[in-house]
Amino acid sequence: MNRVLDWLTYAGYSMLWRIVRLLPESAAYSFFASIAKRTYRRNGKRVKRLRANYRQAQSDISGDQLEALVRSGLENAMRYWCDTFRISDWNKERVFNSVSVTNEHLLLDGIGDGRGVIVALPHAGNWDHAGLYFCAKGIPVFTVAEHLRPERLFRKFLQHRQRMGMTVLDLDAGVLPQLAEFLREGKLVALVADRDLSKSGIEVSFFGATAKMPAGPARLAIETNARLITAFVGYRDDGIHITFSGPVKIDRSAQNLTSEVARVTQELAEIFEHDITQDLVSWHMQQRIFIEPRGQR
Repeated sequence: MNRVLDWLTYAGYSMLWRIVRLLPESAAYSFFASIAKRTYRRNGKRVKRLRANYRQAQSDISGDQLEALVRSGLENAMRYWCDTFRISDWNKERVFNSVSVTNEHLLLDGIGDGRGVIVALPHAGNWDHAGLYFCAKGIPVFTVAEHLRPERLFRKFLQHRQRMGMTVLDLDAGVLPQLAEFLREGKLVALVADRDLSKSGIEVSFFGATAKMPAGPARLAIETNARLITAFVGYRDDGIHITFSGPVKIDRSAQNLTSEVARVTQELAEIFEHDITQDLVSWHMQQRIFIEPRGQR
């Protein structure tokens, strides 16, 4: 039965991928907007989780305001998929014209001086779009991906990102030593870092609640000489806007490295919180992230 379900999942995604690439652009995005509306009406588990995350982030809004945010967040989540299916057909001009950046020097300076750069970012906007932009500028992106089922679909997404110029490692394969080596070579390592997928996550205060975030960005920054910065990818009508912040100060001589990892991870959480507050609906987090509700810390 699992094999049948895996095959159906792979076939469904592959067919949708092919159809969306063939549709006129306006029709493709209208189609995904209609999926967002139907998803909202069904009010399934992911919609409820997005609503709970938004309520945690903005507890002082009315129910109607919250529902408007949820609808917009779902539209952006569906836009992410439409972008992802079509982005490999974009030429360089389209890529460059659809991206604007604030504080780009924070990344370019770290690459230019050979130190390497770690970019930590939350689940906002389309990070593949941002990665393609820097690959097109001649700055290869090294990153990791959660290992998903079915295997063929996971490999398809890996190949998709690799064709854009990214090097993608399997998160299940113990990637920190390889990422550290990339950084020592002066490379750019980008890590989505607002949700922990391991058992070694760091507890942080996030929007007045307790959440767990991965220790990887902080550990890599301490173990290497790389610069650690953050990025927030926000949606705009004509594409995305990337806002870089940092660099985060790292005490590589700290006596207690565990405490330093925790301190740095908390600082990342606070930067994420600030950026998300400015553009909540670009943050389309539909998984459980808070382990203690607001007020119960």
